[in-house]
Amino acid sequence: KFLGIGFFNRNSLIAYRHLSWCEEPIERAFFVRRLRQAWQLRQELYPESQTNAFRLVHGESDRLPGLVVDKFADVFSIQTFSAGMEARLDEICAALCELFSPRAIVLRNESELRKLEGLPQYSRLAFGTLEGTVEVHDAGICYEVDVLHGHKTGFFLDQRENRKRIRPFARGKRVLDVFTSDGGFALNALYAGATEVIAIDASKEALKRAQRNAERNGFKGLQVLEGDAFLVLEELVKKGEVFDLVILDPPSLTKSKKNLPVAKKAYQKLNSLGMRLVRSGGYMATASCSHHLAEAEFLQVLAQAASSARRGIKVLERATQAPDHPVLPAMPETQYLKFALLYVQDEN
Repeated sequence: KFLGIGFFNRNSLIAYRHLSWCEEPIERAFFVRRLRQAWQLRQELYPESQTNAFRLVHGESDRLPGLVVDKFADVFSIQTFSAGMEARLDEICAALCELFSPRAIVLRNESELRKLEGLPQYSRLAFGTLEGTVEVHDAGICYEVDVLHGHKTGFFLDQRENRKRIRPFARGKRVLDVFTSDGGFALNALYAGATEVIAIDASKEALKRAQRNAERNGFKGLQVLEGDAFLVLEELVKKGEVFDLVILDPPSLTKSKKNLPVAKKAYQKLNSLGMRLVRSGGYMATASCSHHLAEAEFLQVLAQAASSARRGIKVLERATQAPDHPVLPAMPETQYLKFALLYVQDEN
């Protein structure tokens, strides 16, 4: 009896990845149909006037397990996390070409998760030509995106709505943006009218892009600091620096459940340092993108960080990833991003 069709990998921790309840060939026409369905949703979520960059395919949430596709203007960035999707890359690229006539398609397959499927890590241009960076616009801001060499697929689209959330708290304020990458949160603070933004990142190239992005938009007041975020924050605390708004958007601090206790301590230390830098009556926006850290655990970490920093905190808003990264209720791990906006004050 036929039950369904999917990819099977006896050597993977995820042995079966379901694709369809129908008995159908998994070829170009299948991918054209699924990509078109995903595209229809994104068109409703994000009109062209609002943005030209979004996640087109979010794995299982778009019924294409093991596949991520991000659209940056007329350039597409692909990640595959299963041997089955890797074997269908030609069909996937052909389907994208049929639907969108892209300028270029880039494969960004450097993730450590590919090792679990016995897949090599690499990055290359799969279709078209691409020289330099791609310009995208989102919510009134223009960004320079390095699709070939930027982090992950080139730009963090999942924080789109959260970047806008900090705007009301940045106007006329002094802001600290930690793990700024290409300047996503920093630029939104400047867009809102922040008087000064200090942006921290370990990547010199990312900071250069952040500066160019600020210049591209005509924003003034951006300062960048290159270095390990924990060390830079400790130095700022020693100097007695104070900010009206502190933003913490770290990379995932754990790749496995086994290392979660160590990661919790790192998250606690990071948030404690951040809270020490917020003026009494100021705000902190903080996030975790590790799906191994549940939201309840994340809030517990924040409470412990506040106790360590001897600060009082109130959670004003809680949020998750942008809607182009949809969540499956039956698959909780598809909701990986935790975001909290905090009010911070002295304990006394």
